[in-house]
Amino acid sequence: MSETSTPRVEAIDRALQLLVALADAGPEGAPLNELAESVGVNKSTAYRALSTLRLRGFASQDDATGFYSMGPTAFELGDRAFSPANLAQSLHPGLVALSRAADELVHLGVMSGDQVLYVDKVEPERAIRVWSAVGQRVPIASTSMGRALLAARNVSDQSLSGYLRDLPAPLSVSPERLRESVTEARACGYAIEHGENEPDVACIGTAIMRGRSAVAAVSITALAVRMTPARLHELSRLMVSELGPQLPRGLSLMPALTA
Repeated sequence: MSETSTPRVEAIDRALQLLVALADAGPEGAPLNELAESVGVNKSTAYRALSTLRLRGFASQDDATGFYSMGPTAFELGDRAFSPANLAQSLHPGLVALSRAADELVHLGVMSGDQVLYVDKVEPERAIRVWSAVGQRVPIASTSMGRALLAARNVSDQSLSGYLRDLPAPLSVSPERLRESVTEARACGYAIEHGENEPDVACIGTAIMRGRSAVAAVSITALAVRMTPARLHELSRLMVSELGPQLPRGLSLMPALTA
């Protein structure tokens, strides 16, 4: 069915066009006349539509300038769509595919302050002695997922030291080691840790992006003796081939990983 023959509710279509125009205007917003012109309606029509959008929180108006901009509800919708619970549900098939292909433990986590919150995990058929559970929190600085998130979020070297405060004993990560790992992650698209979060266990992790923002991270966990350079390369390719195609629309892996 062509766009011209698709049934259309004019008022809804006009409101959606105004939302797009508000998004294009950015945080500074735009005056009524510009928005009306961009949508192709008169000012009174645009005003009524924007007033309704304001009522529902999809638009805001600056008291000083009168400019209109995106409202909090519009931003919240995107955040709700990519909430930890929704991410876990939508990404689970990809985690299963990755775990089966790698035959290793796979975790999904999100950033929570200076920690990573596990929101999903898939166990391999072969057992690995790692204690982890959905709902568990682990330090960002000592985990591959945390380091990948720091890299993807472009946290400056000067700010990285803040994630080293209050590391629980016996964990110990030097500032130099954290900077090195984050720098490497930016270059290759994944971060690694060898026995820094749990003895004799190693992980490779990458971030999941929504545009330029990192919304989550995925890691593959294995015994450290198995995590050779060749195995790391193999697992990074599996992330691309097994997880990448399963990502919902709007999400992608770290650019460096897929380059």
